[in-house]
Amino acid sequence: MLSFPAPRRPKAWGIRSVALALVGVAAVSAAFSAARPAHAEDAPSADTIGVSAAPLSPEGTSPRSRFSYQMSPGQTLDDTYVVTNVGSTPQTYTVFATDAFNTDEGGYGLLETGVTPTDAGAWVDFGGQPSVSVALEPGASTEVPFHLAVPADAGPGDHAAGLVVSALANDGQVLVDRRVGTRLYVRVPGDLQPIMSIDGMSASYAPSLNPLDGETTVTFTVRNAGNVALAGRLKAEVRGLFGVGVSGVVESDVDEMLPGSTRTVTTTLSGVGQWVYLAPTVTLYPSIDDQALNPGPLRSVSRDTVLFVVPWALLLVVLVGLLVWGWLRLRRRVDERRARAWVEYTEAEARRKAETEREAVSAGAAGGTP
Repeated sequence: MLSFPAPRRPKAWGIRSVALALVGVAAVSAAFSAARPAHAEDAPSADTIGVSAAPLSPEGTSPRSRFSYQMSPGQTLDDTYVVTNVGSTPQTYTVFATDAFNTDEGGYGLLETGVTPTDAGAWVDFGGQPSVSVALEPGASTEVPFHLAVPADAGPGDHAAGLVVSALANDGQVLVDRRVGTRLYVRVPGDLQPIMSIDGMSASYAPSLNPLDGETTVTFTVRNAGNVALAGRLKAEVRGLFGVGVSGVVESDVDEMLPGSTRTVTTTLSGVGQWVYLAPTVTLYPSIDDQALNPGPLRSVSRDTVLFVVPWALLLVVLVGLLVWGWLRLRRRVDERRARAWVEYTEAEARRKAETEREAVSAGAAGGTP
């Protein structure tokens, strides 16, 4: 399994979360989906507040799941956000923009309400204001226009933010704040660096009684070292001498990582024999979302480390085999010496008896002569 921590930011709320707080405290949550428009609907049956939001897509075009632009420093544009009341009661919503970051779980999160955005979230306004309120009847929709202005000193690369729709409602003594959000990316052209790296790689081995089995656990850090938002696919395996594979291949996905973010990954490979020399190897193949702007060629990166695994069980079997072989060889030599000694004894005894008989015959012959 895989665990993907990311840099922490204070007062942050992440994707697909609903938070409750006491009256007067702004509870925060957000939901983002790259495959469909964002929705926030009430969980209990008595709560009929709901909201849906998505980018306005021109007729005859595929629906957009995100706002994605390529804009030069100083450039401006206007776009539209469609907000729909999917609940059963009239509701007033607040729409605003804020900066994005990667959550500890690797998701796409937005700064908490009240935290001032400093990147792309600060480039959006609604008629000159940082937010706008819209009142909608059940089932009604409205188009919310917004203005995006890239500062003249904006650096090259991807700047991530999100448009948020907030719906507040009283639930007894609790204030419920439901939010949905849509990703917003601004690609500023220039020196684009779509670079991902693998750092801090370590590995350990858990042997088995079977010398041809065991587990290798590999831990490493994936870093978006460039200025372009990238996802990726990881392939992990263990190689032996001469690069020969000694394990199966384990593949996993890396969710989109914003520039500068890191994620720690741990993976376990089973069925690894105790081949003395083991080289766990990880290869990362960067990729981009289907609706993201193409940053150019993406290069894979590989890292490996070395483990020396002594096959103690196999050595014990070999040692026992050598001891048995030595004992059998020693017994054989002892038996051979005993056999030779017995043969020599029997031959000597036979010669002695023959000599005794000859002497007896000779003595008898001599005694019988007149």
